[in-house]
Amino acid sequence: MNISCIGCGYVGLVVGTCLADLGNEVVCVDIDSKKIAKLKRGAIPIYEPGLQDMLHRNVKEKRLSFSTDMKMAIKSSQVIFITVGTPPGQNQEADLSSVKKVAQEIGRHMNGYKIIVNKSTVPVGTATEVARNVKKYQKRPIEFDVVSNPEFLREGEAIKDFTNPDRVVIGVDSPRPRPIMGSIYKGVARADRPILFTNVRTAEMIKYASNAMLATRISFMNELAALCEKVGADIKEVAVGMGLDDRIGPRFLQAGAGYGGSCLPKDVKALAQIMKQHKVHSKIIDAVDDVNRWQRRLVVRKLKRLLPEIKGKTIAVWGLAYKPKTDDMREAPSITVVEELQKLGAKIHAFDPEAEHQAKKILKGVKYFADPYKVLAGCHALVILTEWNEFRELDKEKIKRLLVIPNVVDGRNIYDPDEMKKNGFNYQGIGRG
Repeated sequence: MNISCIGCGYVGLVVGTCLADLGNEVVCVDIDSKKIAKLKRGAIPIYEPGLQDMLHRNVKEKRLSFSTDMKMAIKSSQVIFITVGTPPGQNQEADLSSVKKVAQEIGRHMNGYKIIVNKSTVPVGTATEVARNVKKYQKRPIEFDVVSNPEFLREGEAIKDFTNPDRVVIGVDSPRPRPIMGSIYKGVARADRPILFTNVRTAEMIKYASNAMLATRISFMNELAALCEKVGADIKEVAVGMGLDDRIGPRFLQAGAGYGGSCLPKDVKALAQIMKQHKVHSKIIDAVDDVNRWQRRLVVRKLKRLLPEIKGKTIAVWGLAYKPKTDDMREAPSITVVEELQKLGAKIHAFDPEAEHQAKKILKGVKYFADPYKVLAGCHALVILTEWNEFRELDKEKIKRLLVIPNVVDGRNIYDPDEMKKNGFNYQGIGRG
């Protein structure tokens, strides 16, 4: 099948590459000519395990190509995926300007029946807006359908999530696109995880509801962590006990420095705005966001318990990306923590195995190191903000020897408090009693 993905960001590249790997002929389009030139050379602008090898293989086999020619892509494709960004607007609502521009271009250049697939995260009702823009810019009436097909790709696990999904949601309001969309995904559907067909507005709602629930679980655990510290309980053991309940499950029950990334922060805020626009009280959703903002600053407060005078001190930071297996710095808790510490007069030394190049665009006045040990030399404390696996089994004696004072604030609870204290560290975790 001939498919185009308009927008070569994280979602567009992953979706386009995976669709090509299923045997489709896919062209990924972007208005950024520099990005397209890099992709044609085989350089991808994001870090995602497995993506580069899959992309190179499908380019070599001529199933995947990259272009700035939107007109060509629209005319040659039966199915057009909209995969542009929907960043927060002025009032935290989703900015749909890029989605509307793509819809207008589709209207201008379509030459026959097209299925237009909203893959971007968009508010309920966006499909109607897309259809309106397509019709408005058509030179003559041509039939089309707008479909909602939200993505559920975890950064660091995106290839796995596409090829072995826990669900594929497809929203359709007419019968014509249903068999075509079903055929696209038949290679990844499973008997126990079939494709879920809904109407378009339900599919649009499922995406926001899913992300808001995940964010709610994290913020709920972070509130419980504060209570655990007061009463002498351990939040990690509480999470295990909760997760054994089949109705709850173990995922997203980790307390820590708060959630970040491209989805949960903006989608929680956007959902709150949608609720306000429809005059629905959003007390729980607002509280989820409030707890997350509070949690980021908790790391700084914990450091001040160990190091009351931060001015003039040097602090080592392990981990800058919002989570492991990605270089994504969007809404990363490290941004808040580093900037707060700099305001208090601290010098920051930092190490992240993948995100340094992205962090340099955002964090100023930080000295970066290429080794997790070298970053510690001469530092008065270590703050851990991303749970990269390589941090878990490093030499504790060497860490203690390199630090001026063996202070550790573990914002991701990767270490055992008793072991750290036994090894002579002044250790602060999150909710560890």
